Amino acid sequence: MPKVHVTSDIEIDFDEVLKGLARLETSALTQLVEQVLALQARRRAPSLPQNEADLLQKINQGLSPEIRRRYAELTAKLRAETLMPEEHQELLHLIDQIELADAERMQHMITLAQIRQVSIDALMHQLGIPPPAYA
Repeated sequence: MPKVHVTSDIEIDFDEVLKGLARLETSALTQLVEQVLALQARRRAPSLPQNEADLLQKINQGLSPEIRRRYAELTAKLRAETLMPEEHQELLHLIDQIELADAERMQHMITLAQIRQVSIDALMHQLGIPPPAYA
């Protein structure tokens, strides 16, 4: 099917864009944010070596929206003391998954820091990753 190129001079106020984004489902918003972060990374470093680009993609890959949603549901039940034993087992399994994903992300950051010959703290600063909050 042939394609037609259309250009437009329509201007949309940034606040209107944000209002539209606020109406998105959480999973769609999460997906959009990940795509925007990937776009931002490409613009900041359009000539990254492929191995660094691959590591950055792995570092920025988050948990699926389903895992995040279920984890939030189960932790809310835990706080409310309404968690059933089978849900407790599911929560423990999700915690294991999250910790494994965090460990893999950290390994990718260590590898990237070694390639760039910087400390983990310096790499996190370069990437705009806040340090972990310890409670």
